[in-house]
Amino acid sequence: MSSNAVYWDPYDPAFTDDPYPTFRRLREEAPLYYNEKYDFYAVSRYDDLAGGLPDWRTFSSARGGILELIKSGIEIPPGTLIFEDPEAHDIHRRLLARVFTPRRVAELEPLIREYCRGCLDPLVGEERFDLVAAVGAEMPMRVIGMLLGIPESDQAAVRESADESLRTEEGGQMDFKGGAVLSNEIFGDYIDWRRSHPSDDLMTDLLNAEFEDENGVTRTLTRDEVLTYVTVVAGAGNETTGRLIGWVGSVLARHPEQRQELVDDPSLIPGMLDEVLRYEPPGPAIGRYVTRDVEFHGRTVPEGSALMFLVGAANRDERRYPDPDRFDIRRSVGHQMTFGYGVHYCLGANLARLEGRVASEEILKRFPRWDVDWDNAKLASTSTVRGWETLPIVIG
Repeated sequence: MSSNAVYWDPYDPAFTDDPYPTFRRLREEAPLYYNEKYDFYAVSRYDDLAGGLPDWRTFSSARGGILELIKSGIEIPPGTLIFEDPEAHDIHRRLLARVFTPRRVAELEPLIREYCRGCLDPLVGEERFDLVAAVGAEMPMRVIGMLLGIPESDQAAVRESADESLRTEEGGQMDFKGGAVLSNEIFGDYIDWRRSHPSDDLMTDLLNAEFEDENGVTRTLTRDEVLTYVTVVAGAGNETTGRLIGWVGSVLARHPEQRQELVDDPSLIPGMLDEVLRYEPPGPAIGRYVTRDVEFHGRTVPEGSALMFLVGAANRDERRYPDPDRFDIRRSVGHQMTFGYGVHYCLGANLARLEGRVASEEILKRFPRWDVDWDNAKLASTSTVRGWETLPIVIG
């Protein structure tokens, strides 16, 4: 490798603050990139993600969607539908979709709004506060708690447990020993309680739902399967949605004219959220296991390789988006890759958008102008999540 060859490392904090110049170089100079240190390949162009992510036979989720998990070789428990391929994936996804309905999501809006108001109203009149601590860190787990039926008094502990399983030291990797990320026993007591105390919540529905499994047997989920489902829902719905709210705060601080447009016309907020998701995706990369030799740009990725689909790079591909490094709340975004593509398209995308919309509406109502104390803001990244740990905002 020549000294000026492009280099990208998902664990190196040097890429955390602004990975986009490197992503641009990857798209142009190394559309199929190989990292020798960690032994993985990466693709960065929009069309490569659009063609590759739906092809689950070649790019398998069965060994995980996180680089460390794919490389670990650990066995993933059934029901971890984000880490499964059809047909098991389709059976488990249909089961979760039955209890994760548009009606149930829509019914959460007044509760989400009430929670946001409760967080933000005491801050009116303050000169500064941490937006992540005030809303981003707490709200997503509260919403998941509402869905699952976890008492409000316990939701903070559940959030901390879910966050801890995804966090790493700076430049470090996730530790999958014992499968803690995949099955969090903190939910076990709630599952046992719900067996004898049913309620109108997702956990009760999962415990009682009958389905035909991949062996043709009609049954209900086992306790361990319900535990896995609940862990997946809590982890996937908490970390990334919280990061989205932080990105709204930071991106709008850098674009005050467009923020004022949103204050003047809140109907622009849904489009703004799609642009934030494109511009600063909370999950900048998706990992897959390669099941057969496959070619990209005249080179072969061997069977058995780990491949990273770089969402953050594809979302700024000039071939897809004119002037892609410009933030524009009126952009016609279309399908960006932040929620994935194909059979693994994020089941909670509508819930994430609902949370982002309500939080943005309530923030902008109370605080039409703010700056960020950038010296004290902290940006964190793992191989799968990137966003603000702290975002102190100064009210203008």
